[in-house]
Amino acid sequence: MPAEQSTTTGNPAGGAIPPPPAIRLKHISKSFGAVRANRDVSLEVAKGSIHGIVGENGAGKSTLMSILYGFYEADSGEIEIAGRPARIRNSQEAIGLGIGMVHQHFMLVDTFTVLENVILGAESGALLAPSKDQAARELARLENEYNLYVAPEALVGDLLVGERQRVEILKALYRGAEILILDEPTGVLTPQETDQLFRILRALRDQGVTVILITHKLREIMDVTDAVSVMRGGQMVAHRKTADTDKEELAELMVGRKVRLELDKEPASPGPTRLLAENVTVTDADGVPRLDNVSLTVHAGEIVGIAGVSGNGQSELLEVLSGIAKPSQGRLVLSGREVTAQAPVHPDEARKLGIAHVPEDRHRLGLVTSFSARESAILGYQGAARFNRGPILDGTAITQNCSSLMEQFDVRPPDPWLRSGGFSGGNQQKLILAREMSPHPEVLLVGQPTRGVDIGAIEFIHRQLVARRDAGCAVLLVSVELDEILALSDRILVMFEGRIVGELTGAEADERRIGLMMANAMDSSEHATAGSTMTEQAP
Repeated sequence: MPAEQSTTTGNPAGGAIPPPPAIRLKHISKSFGAVRANRDVSLEVAKGSIHGIVGENGAGKSTLMSILYGFYEADSGEIEIAGRPARIRNSQEAIGLGIGMVHQHFMLVDTFTVLENVILGAESGALLAPSKDQAARELARLENEYNLYVAPEALVGDLLVGERQRVEILKALYRGAEILILDEPTGVLTPQETDQLFRILRALRDQGVTVILITHKLREIMDVTDAVSVMRGGQMVAHRKTADTDKEELAELMVGRKVRLELDKEPASPGPTRLLAENVTVTDADGVPRLDNVSLTVHAGEIVGIAGVSGNGQSELLEVLSGIAKPSQGRLVLSGREVTAQAPVHPDEARKLGIAHVPEDRHRLGLVTSFSARESAILGYQGAARFNRGPILDGTAITQNCSSLMEQFDVRPPDPWLRSGGFSGGNQQKLILAREMSPHPEVLLVGQPTRGVDIGAIEFIHRQLVARRDAGCAVLLVSVELDEILALSDRILVMFEGRIVGELTGAEADERRIGLMMANAMDSSEHATAGSTMTEQAP
């Protein structure tokens, strides 16, 4: 850990008095109605350190940081900043105390320049020109000091995701932040952009800035933090120096039991082609291609992973393959059925062809939160004979089906009558997976299977996907989690701006090569090697 930036004074015994921590939270509690989000939480963060906070969904870490940044006020407890008591009732007071926050979803105006976004809300007077001149000088200093360069006159809407994140950091530093909170900062970054972010965070730390990193990615905790605190059930359960722990211990502390982080699976044994796309294009209402001339195959008994930064055509690919959208050009062959713009397939027909779909957005497309679990467990399959008794639904069969799925997929609580919105995100996801996997489909389309899911549920979901592959199902996996793609996939396709820009086998894939493809930044020789596996032919 770098040396502290502040000075120390002697005590009567002749020793040095250590400087106070940058942040000291003492016995913080916060409730929302009957829900106790934080319970007697205490935390110290050393000045000039990178401190990670990890925990499962609902563990209370975001609430705790929202209290520190002034979004919420604690019901009880004390906050000290640099050794001085502080009451933080809103974000302006937090900023005044030198606290800045970079949110998971950027708070930027796309039609403004970098400079205009940086000074927005922090102008030095009624006239904008002097503010911009002063800001430009300060921006240049910050960029040089922390290696954070972004063209000041560039429109934010034209920037890459990693550059937008730098603008958010510059905004916080411009406002005088000496404590910087980052909430899941790498969720939309390529591996190369993540590496660059970590270099920036280390530079900030070395200049005395205190960084708090909220993330669910344990590898990132091990890579960049000096210390880590673990929350579970609204309480702080452990503090560790990063050098004295490992991913396995942190996962166990988060979940409360041992978790297998490594996925054991045998090599795939691909069978016949179950899914084919040839030169498929999907355009939006304005005629802009969202999916651009895409060709791919998926065989029985393999998992094909689609990697890419979110928004590069993955959603459109899943929609056209599941029948939600129709192709503008090209053709699909789904379990022997040819699909074109002139002969589209409806989602109901796709299901009858053996195509199951776990959507990326479980709330928008996966379930109805106001429905009971037993109702959500048959969505899309409610017309099946086993759920009907003549012209009416068979309530007993529907309840028994849900109870069976809940037992097989460890859905908690195992209550078919509980409202779907009353389950945690992980249990909602397991309910959807159970519904889509239980008919033993020939093709399983899976979008973001572990988004917002806790580590224990991730372990279970991954095992289920491999089990379906081993049973002969053709699995197409879309995920922004590169670790997930690498762990599960037998072949990996990389998408950029609606096109497939590379293919790798699971054995030859690594983060660097996939990351370069995700940014469309591979040189010609690397593309030639990566493309050597793209030899699939139409049946």
